[in-house]
Amino acid sequence: MRDLPRILAIMGSGETTSSMAPAHRVVLARLGGPPVRATLLDTPYGFQENAADITAAAVDYFATRLRNPISVASFRRSDADAIERQAAIARIRDADYVFSGPGSPSYALRHWTGTEVPRLLAEKLEHGGALVTASAAALTFGRLTVPVYEVYKVGEDARWLAGLDLLTPFGLPVAVIPHYDNAEGRGHDTRFSFLGERRLRRLEGEMPDDTFILGIDEHTSLMLDLGTGRATIRGRGGVTVRRDGQSVVFGAGAEPTIDDLRVAAFGARKGRSAHAAAPPPEANGRDDSVVQSQVTDSEQAFDAALARLDLAAAARILVGLEDLVTQTGEPAPGGSAEDPRGSVRAMVGRLVVTTQEVAARAELVGPLLDILVEIRRAARSSGDWAAADAIRDRLRALGLELHDSDEETTWSLRP
Repeated sequence: MRDLPRILAIMGSGETTSSMAPAHRVVLARLGGPPVRATLLDTPYGFQENAADITAAAVDYFATRLRNPISVASFRRSDADAIERQAAIARIRDADYVFSGPGSPSYALRHWTGTEVPRLLAEKLEHGGALVTASAAALTFGRLTVPVYEVYKVGEDARWLAGLDLLTPFGLPVAVIPHYDNAEGRGHDTRFSFLGERRLRRLEGEMPDDTFILGIDEHTSLMLDLGTGRATIRGRGGVTVRRDGQSVVFGAGAEPTIDDLRVAAFGARKGRSAHAAAPPPEANGRDDSVVQSQVTDSEQAFDAALARLDLAAAARILVGLEDLVTQTGEPAPGGSAEDPRGSVRAMVGRLVVTTQEVAARAELVGPLLDILVEIRRAARSSGDWAAADAIRDRLRALGLELHDSDEETTWSLRP
């Protein structure tokens, strides 16, 4: 397993514009690329009628401007088709770079809560990888968040919602507020993710004493290296630490530490909070070591089957886990990775993703390959065996196997 840095990049806006491309490139380079295994998590805007267009624009942005392909972890609703959902989970789990952006924070939280998504995102920050988040998705990452659409568009009272709280374990018990310097309102105050000063001041009074606001200006990024505890600010604006109406601004080019951000909020009396230890697992009445060993063996065989693109063998391994799943007790809360059910779900997702990728490869190369097969058939008919063999060998080196019979030539994909 590669030893990846642990990076969280928060963008105030402009996540797919030229102004934020340098920030994306820095994160990709830190992960050793491009190319880097990247995926787009589309939940925040999953309710929008133009969701497919937003996805297509983001995919094109990564391909053309960043020169790094990005897959799509399509998780628009928590009650989506189980296969589609597990495919999305597999893409998030396998990605080194997870990107999520515009939409509604309350919608995203509603469909992530109770699923594997929050745990998978937290694992990137804990064990290695990058989360690059902007706008609505950025709002969800703090201890508290604001239902922006409901407040600004519908007129509901401003209130806090519980966020994913991904930053508190690293010493940042914050409410993340992107679009901090927004000025779209012209005649009215739309700063602070369209809350304005009056509503934000009231919400501040309802925050726990140990929590503060982390504001990210538009077209600005805050990159946190959680391994070193250092941050870098890039872009057009700055990053604001605000508590009890008092603000400290770190401008573009600044490189504060996480401790610096905390001191700006609380003063020198509070240092970095300790990383809370995970509670011990509850006893479940079975020999977990034996169960996990069986699951691990199945996972290794499954990986080998996928590596050689033997999808039938991979499916048989999944079926073979059925007895093990039946024999185990209730799954651990939150879909623990040690629960065989979680392993089976993950393997289903990876099988779907691999099947989709094989289909995509076949669709891409099929028409070209048909032309080459026809040229090779003509070479064989004329006795030009050297040319025919050269075509066969070159295709095989590219992962395409030709199968000759008296009637026709067929082909299949190789690993």
